[in-house]
Amino acid sequence: MKIPGFGGVLIITVAAMLLTGCADDGRDGVDGSNGQNGADGADGADGANGANGNDGRNARNGRLHQIGRYESGIFEDGGAEIVAYDAGTMRLFVVNASDNSIDVLDITNPSQPEKLNTIDVAAQDSASFTSGGANSVAVKNGILAVAVEADVKQDNGRVYFYNTDTLAFIHGVTVGALPDMVTFTPDGLRVLSANEAEPSNDYQLDPEGSVSIINIGAGVASATVTHASFTAFNGDAATLKASGVRLFGPNASVAQDLEPEYIAVSSDSSKAYVTLQENNALAIVDIGTATVTDIKALSFKNHNIPGMGLDANRNDKYPNIENLKIYGMYMPDAIASYSFNGKTYLVTANEGDGREYIYDADSATCTGAGHTDLGDGECLAFADETALEDLTLDSSKFSADEIALLQDGGGIGDLTVSRVDGDADNNGQHEKIYAYGARSFSIWSATGSLIYDSGDQVEQIIADTSPLFFNLNNTGNGTDNRSDNKGPEPEGVAIGEVNGRTYAFVGLERQGGIMVFDISNPFAPGFVEYVSNRDLSVTPAEGAAAGDLGPEGLLFVPASDSPNDKALLIVGNEISGTTTIYEVE
Repeated sequence: MKIPGFGGVLIITVAAMLLTGCADDGRDGVDGSNGQNGADGADGADGANGANGNDGRNARNGRLHQIGRYESGIFEDGGAEIVAYDAGTMRLFVVNASDNSIDVLDITNPSQPEKLNTIDVAAQDSASFTSGGANSVAVKNGILAVAVEADVKQDNGRVYFYNTDTLAFIHGVTVGALPDMVTFTPDGLRVLSANEAEPSNDYQLDPEGSVSIINIGAGVASATVTHASFTAFNGDAATLKASGVRLFGPNASVAQDLEPEYIAVSSDSSKAYVTLQENNALAIVDIGTATVTDIKALSFKNHNIPGMGLDANRNDKYPNIENLKIYGMYMPDAIASYSFNGKTYLVTANEGDGREYIYDADSATCTGAGHTDLGDGECLAFADETALEDLTLDSSKFSADEIALLQDGGGIGDLTVSRVDGDADNNGQHEKIYAYGARSFSIWSATGSLIYDSGDQVEQIIADTSPLFFNLNNTGNGTDNRSDNKGPEPEGVAIGEVNGRTYAFVGLERQGGIMVFDISNPFAPGFVEYVSNRDLSVTPAEGAAAGDLGPEGLLFVPASDSPNDKALLIVGNEISGTTTIYEVE
């Protein structure tokens, strides 16, 4: 990042010892950094403070050092999204959504990644299937799996398998609609795809979400597929809604409304944990029986509690993180899992995502379908979003002063909120306000109970380090421009162990950069550092020169698999089209 007055690019590398935490756990993290000097052994006696104090004993643990970068030359068109690594060939496989392909990079020397080849996913098109784009990749035991959506994304998709050495196509199987993420189980016997099954833009086609389980135990060429569906929950809509699961699609069954986004698998390969982002929920899948055993609502974040605030105003053009009578819907995108004391814990990046479906239609066709004519040939079929100022707030729940503050036109009133949540009695007056995302990362138990949330720490760290460039969009340098809509948007997460400590690496989709947290103890995480190479002296439109924009997929490579025998973090950046390699020290 280039700051006015500097002659060059200033790379943000902010360590925990330089910052005060925002949530209680965050402040404990600072105590831990003070412990670095080793003089205050007493701090370690305070339970959580002591756990974070361990982080401070080695000032370099968990730190990122950029060593390599590949530029696809593609800007704002998905030139580098999800990444996978094959240790046997020392190759990276990077989803290049701009041309429906997988870029194959040689990282034998990770400081100089080189493009070797391209896998053309469309080469497998046939009379029975036309590909619409590659969405995700995963690698295990010399096999590359690629999740591919259909050209009509409401149709069933495919998972293709390739040899990571020869790049030869091995086999393809049919999965559910819009496979958005693919992963291997740790034992390598199965491949899972999260089939998001989004509706068509006119909402006339709405397939059922599902998780496909591909058994490759007898070899990829003999793969069999079973589907874990949600149809068994179709009669439980009222119960699920009462628990906090968001179900609101027009005329949709439970199975149609649920949209699997991302998958984490338990270390014993028996359970899958699936984020249902738009539904603010988590599905638990028994892999052996291909059965969804439970759907857990992920609750809501109270932004009116100290340490849990947010900046909801884009128009004042400076960081103003405050407590407001607003609830955040966690709505995680990426999820990862790890073990602590023999138990599974889940880590989520709480991005948030609303639904808005617009299609092309003339006014008569649009209104005839019961939809909203937006003019200029555009028709709105459905949206769950609105501006806070457009809600009618229940005066028995909000004082006149609170209403004036929250619905101030041009201020907090511009915050994007849900119009379908918060009106429990359906009288047109909202008793509660729900915003999208939690602007944080969280740790959950294997049953979906919240263990830890980073509160407003992510926004506080950005405000402390770059107040003039706060809550940026990934396509522009205007400060505060995302404060009214999900803020920095933590989207991607990866977990890795280095020198006996476990770290979560969290990518900020809008602001850019990676935040590192020590999660060795899930009950007492500590902030380690924030790293960003975004250069604000140039506009994002100048492409890769602006630094890494829109981190999408994060991958941790342990030292035992690394080409240089050092732990690596590899990041695919969707907007800048860059793939960046960090050493984790």
